[in-house]
Amino acid sequence: MVRCFLSAALFLGTIAAFCADNRTITQEELVRRTQALFDAVAVGNQSPWKEYFADDAMYFDEKGRAMDKAALVADVTPLPKGFSGTITVLHPQSRFVGDTAVLSYDLDETETVYDQNLKARYHGTDTWMYRNGEWQIIAGQMFRYYEDPAVGPSESANFKDYVGTYQLAPGVMRTVTSDGNELLVKRGDRKAERLLPESGDIFFRPGVEGRILFHRDQSGRVIALIDRRNNEDIVWKKK
Repeated sequence: MVRCFLSAALFLGTIAAFCADNRTITQEELVRRTQALFDAVAVGNQSPWKEYFADDAMYFDEKGRAMDKAALVADVTPLPKGFSGTITVLHPQSRFVGDTAVLSYDLDETETVYDQNLKARYHGTDTWMYRNGEWQIIAGQMFRYYEDPAVGPSESANFKDYVGTYQLAPGVMRTVTSDGNELLVKRGDRKAERLLPESGDIFFRPGVEGRILFHRDQSGRVIALIDRRNNEDIVWKKK
């Protein structure tokens, strides 16, 4: 009887110790799991996505899609023929509160498309929760870092067409100036911003999402400056 009691106690103690260890998770382990998830993307391996995401998980990706676990797992498919790539987890940060862990990290992606290399950077945040004896992601969100487009050929001969004052509303003005080599746009007392050419009458400001377009009438005269972001336009009419 005593021997049975001791055996049972040792067994329960072992189970308790195992559960206690399983309940504790480190940033290193979360990073290892996260890297395993993204190592699986290029080859379309759905196994870690099924393992590490809870059945009731919510995921919001950089394309603006809201997905449940089934949709997220189904989205993990092999890259097409001629495509390959790697994704590396960088700069992790974590917070732990009870049975909840939050991991925030950058992703550095390199994709090769028929010998042409592409780069992209993302930032993700996942919320892990310990339930039913295991740690799984219950919510995740990803966004893509903005990158400037490539600078196109500078057609400085056209800069004189853009120079002038543009009005959004009475008293709300924007001025475009040029020294012949560089194009600048300025609003009110704000610091002037460089306009870098992308293509034709399309420009961008370094580090600022969106485009600046100069609109011409049928005669070729510039009549408006268009501030375009996410396919939404604000039109400033040239005075």
